[in-house]
Amino acid sequence: MSATTGGALLGTAFGLGLVLLLSRAVVVRRPDLSVRVLPYIRDLPQVARSRTAQARRHRSPFHAVFAPLLSDAAAGVERVLGGSTSIRRRLERANLPLSVHDFRVEQVLWGLVGLGVSGCVSIVVALRAPDRTLPLLILCAVCFVTGILLRENRLSVKATARERLLMTEFPTVAELLALAVGAGEGPVAAIDRVAARCRGEMADELRRVLADIRTGTPVAAALDELAARSGLPAVARFAEAMAVAIERGTPLAAVLHAQAADAREAGRRALIESGARREVLMMVPVVFLVLPVTVLFAFWPGVVGLNLVTP
Repeated sequence: MSATTGGALLGTAFGLGLVLLLSRAVVVRRPDLSVRVLPYIRDLPQVARSRTAQARRHRSPFHAVFAPLLSDAAAGVERVLGGSTSIRRRLERANLPLSVHDFRVEQVLWGLVGLGVSGCVSIVVALRAPDRTLPLLILCAVCFVTGILLRENRLSVKATARERLLMTEFPTVAELLALAVGAGEGPVAAIDRVAARCRGEMADELRRVLADIRTGTPVAAALDELAARSGLPAVARFAEAMAVAIERGTPLAAVLHAQAADAREAGRRALIESGARREVLMMVPVVFLVLPVTVLFAFWPGVVGLNLVTP
């Protein structure tokens, strides 16, 4: 092959590579459909699903290889533990964009992390003491199960923490809704105004209600869905009372003020009960730490004096 032919081939290959790079750069720089559409439907519930679909399109090769194994393991955990309805309910209460299957996969991953940590420690111990292999295997199994149960416990903690935030924010949001309705705005406009100017978990719930209303759901049905997914009696009573007031035409501002007052009273009772429980817990260090030390200081000098006096 002559130098001219080799140079032509190299030039052709370089040109084709450059064309491929430029075409790919044009495709990458082109804005995605979701980027162009999402600013106009940002308050609709399809936003979270589109982001989830976009994340699924960009899965890694690791996920492509191990996803079937993780799915089978998640199905096994579901068969052993069960309670998919409770898991789904807690996922809604914690406002996590996960399905029950995705949560089971996370449980398996947490269990594998516990298994990996305990396995590394067990290998080091087994190399020094081979007779402890069986207890170490049992320890690895216990760590795997502990990781799975710890993920479920973490979900319950998140759901409880979010409910606590909802109860903390609920009286203020109800008062703001009452003020907006009392100023002459309609229920939907009041929800829109409060949701646009507030931040927090209760404001997110109002945004979901507003998104349901804008997609064609009746106001009463959207409020009923809020009452169903909240998991809190106070929020459920608020949504039901607001729906009834809208349907029957009763004074909405008075209903909202009454709901806010009831929520504040419930929060005050919960605070008193929590203080009573803390008072009992405060007695534990006093009884088991301070009191024994005080008794020791009171009787120890007498014991030493008796030892010195007696022959």
